[in-house]
Amino acid sequence: MPADPTVRFAAVTVRRGGPDVLHAVDWEVRPHERWVVIGPNGSGKTTMLQIVAGYLHPTEGTVDVLGCRLGRVDVRELRRRIGMSSAAVSKMLRPELTALDAVMTARHAALEPWWHDYSADDRAKALGLLGRAGLAAAAGRPFGVLSEGERQQVLLARTLMADVELLVYDEPAAGLDLGARERLVGRLDEVARDSTAPPSLFVTHHVEEIPPSFTSALVLRGGEVVAAGPIEESLTSATLSDAFGLPVRVSRVEGRFLARASRG
Repeated sequence: MPADPTVRFAAVTVRRGGPDVLHAVDWEVRPHERWVVIGPNGSGKTTMLQIVAGYLHPTEGTVDVLGCRLGRVDVRELRRRIGMSSAAVSKMLRPELTALDAVMTARHAALEPWWHDYSADDRAKALGLLGRAGLAAAAGRPFGVLSEGERQQVLLARTLMADVELLVYDEPAAGLDLGARERLVGRLDEVARDSTAPPSLFVTHHVEEIPPSFTSALVLRGGEVVAAGPIEESLTSATLSDAFGLPVRVSRVEGRFLARASRG
């Protein structure tokens, strides 16, 4: 029998006094799938991640995450099973915290090292994750003085520190220069290719940021699903043109997607 979905949205609607932020969304994430969620501003991408991470409940419909139905589970416990990298997490980390401690504290979903005890193995794992990101030399530097690209790599290492069952990336490449973006995409791709890694969700505005090994795509527009499924079928010129409201030409070179407005 196939494994139960890691995430399941059934007729999910989110309403906040105006037009629906999400409207009747059906969506499933299966174990070992790597999903990109893409769409214009206001399409509902971040709202979906907030629901998945247990920070928001739907107005209508049901959501199951890691076998737990939202509304019937202690979301504080659920969040410990999810590794999340986002601007919100970055803002919560004290600037004086070292890069090593920023990663290591994720072992207990904490923000400060004095709240829990950490073993030599915890420290070694955190150092190893920083090393694989090319940041071993920055382990003792304050998080607040790192470059934006280095901070994003630290946040990615932080998501991998705990034994989580779902990885969530909310626009991790936003604001990065070309070099920092490519290094981050390479590291995300390395993680995604690991067959033992948990399923992942990656929100972005830009197809160029999608790691080559991602398997699936959810395209949103105005809170509704334009396309969802295997990435080569869902991330097309037609679906992105529909989502962004202008003619878009999508191509793929060496596994990486490119998109530009179509002229003529």
